[in-house]
Amino acid sequence: MLTEEKKSILQLLVALAWADGKVDQEELEIVVALTDAFQASKEECDEVLEWAKTPRTLDDVDISALAQSDVYLALQHGVLLTYIDGEQTADEVELINKLVVKLGLTQDEAQPLLDSAAAFAQNLLPELES
Repeated sequence: MLTEEKKSILQLLVALAWADGKVDQEELEIVVALTDAFQASKEECDEVLEWAKTPRTLDDVDISALAQSDVYLALQHGVLLTYIDGEQTADEVELINKLVVKLGLTQDEAQPLLDSAAAFAQNLLPELES
């Protein structure tokens, strides 16, 4: 079952996926994989995918219920999502920076998370491409 916190994390990922004006299949696969990890029901997964069909922004997501661990999880998965097509664009970097602000993190707090998530994503890319 999806808690409000986990639903917010998924919605943040969808909003990040819309950064370039479209949601790619690979980006949706990350969202679906996370619904599985969150043990969402098929109906809950379908609801998230339906929500993803409409262009979204970070402003569309209520993060008021997120705990600090949820904030870190959202940011790390957000960075991974921005690398899913092989590289992180300038628009995606800008949106990640906006996410940092929305999540209430300082740049000093966020930077180690951003760096480790970027390194993880870059190491994972060759596996995703094969």
